[in-house]
Amino acid sequence: MTDATRFYDALSANYDVFVDWPARLAYELPWLEEQLRLAGARRVLDVACGTGQHALALAERGLEVTGVDISPAMVARAKEEAARRGAAARFEVLGFGGLAAGLPERFDALLCLGNSIPHLVDAAALAAGLADFRQVLRPGGLVILQQRNFDRVLARQERYMPPQAARRGDDEWLFVRFYDFEGADLRFNLLRHHRHGRAPWEWHAEQTRLRAWQHAELTAALADAGFRGLQAYGNLAGEPFDPAQSSDLVLVAASA
Repeated sequence: MTDATRFYDALSANYDVFVDWPARLAYELPWLEEQLRLAGARRVLDVACGTGQHALALAERGLEVTGVDISPAMVARAKEEAARRGAAARFEVLGFGGLAAGLPERFDALLCLGNSIPHLVDAAALAAGLADFRQVLRPGGLVILQQRNFDRVLARQERYMPPQAARRGDDEWLFVRFYDFEGADLRFNLLRHHRHGRAPWEWHAEQTRLRAWQHAELTAALADAGFRGLQAYGNLAGEPFDPAQSSDLVLVAASA
């Protein structure tokens, strides 16, 4: 089991509490749908799909969507949610580098959202992962990548992210996230706190390795992998990318 698999298997039970999905999807889907429409995309692959919320939402809007993730626990939850909602999205346990071998079809568009690309932790892994992306796309197929804006994170040494809290009935959660810096190599730490009613807090700590890929590095790697027409945005609302200010880096390109 890989470092990332252990991390996301552990997180799977709380992931849909950790993320405010109604708010996030309301913010992100309009721009994503517009990009897919402009590309004429009908068959979509969601890589590192987690519990499948983007894939399910796009499937419910009439697209043919496959979601893949390295975490069996995340994929199991995605399948359960698809069955509950009657959504036609398909889900498989597959990770970076194994897409072309594991999927028989080719796709019009590939999404890799959240902070997933940094799990490709060195130049060779990044090159192999992007080459795999290109293999599963039809010629001219769209790729949309989203990660944190590590140009800003590294320049400011932004170690801590805002804590996130959630409450459902008598259950309460608090999530604390921070990095350990080793140059561009990071350790991403997540502390998960939970209590029921007035019971004492229980907590769990997870950690996974990341690479803080910067804009210039990813742009060059995409070009080397055969992607063209690259555009950079600062978030999934399509705002311009500012290396010093944007919270995210979103890259859009087409396979040659």
